[in-house]
Amino acid sequence: MGRWRSLRAIAWRQWTRRTEEGSLRRMKFLKWLRKPMKWAIYLAVAGCCLVVGINLYMQGTVKKRIVTPEQAAELDKVDCILVLGCGVRDDGSPSGMLNDRLLQGIALYNAGVSDRLLMSGDHGRVDYDEVNLMKQFAIDHGVPSEDIFMDHAGFSTYESMYRARDIFQAERIVVVTQEYHMYRALYNAGQMGMDAYGVASDPRKYGGQKIRDAREMLARTKDFLYAIAKPKPTYLGEAIPVSGNGDATNDKK
Repeated sequence: MGRWRSLRAIAWRQWTRRTEEGSLRRMKFLKWLRKPMKWAIYLAVAGCCLVVGINLYMQGTVKKRIVTPEQAAELDKVDCILVLGCGVRDDGSPSGMLNDRLLQGIALYNAGVSDRLLMSGDHGRVDYDEVNLMKQFAIDHGVPSEDIFMDHAGFSTYESMYRARDIFQAERIVVVTQEYHMYRALYNAGQMGMDAYGVASDPRKYGGQKIRDAREMLARTKDFLYAIAKPKPTYLGEAIPVSGNGDATNDKK
């Protein structure tokens, strides 16, 4: 019996010692981890502040350039109305947001803001085509084909603005998109040296807007940096001035 007690005591002491050693190791590890965690928190807070600061700056810079359709009609010598592409449904019809952009762009055309429409969107794949849909939509609403240009490589807002300037030779434009997106579009255009105004197309509320707003904050930060570095777009090519014939951009017979 006495021997059994001795063995239990020894085992207890060994277990206690291992527990204490384990606690000491955990304390040392946590103490070591505290500093990088602190720096990670500092960097995260600084990053959030940077994103918020860039967003506020970008919005404040271009806010006065968002105008009403009536104000847009008073602008002189607008080279084109630039309608930015958006999602296309599986059945080939425009998404709600794209539908509203197109209707607003056509209304501005009919109001005499400009006699040229530039449809800029994603046509990077055979099975996905925003711009031909956009042009056909405008034709179906009475706009002559020769007045409608297509930018098949408007893969992003930044690239749409870059190509509007370099490929389509636009200097003064009126941009049509939803307001949450308009700030970035106008900022990019301004950084490209264009005289740009925007008419927001928000006749209704859209599902998932909170997610789009969050993504847009990051996208504004990205384009703010792009405006500094000015990388070339995915594709450039020969100039197709919007003063010419829009059918020069047709890729289908």
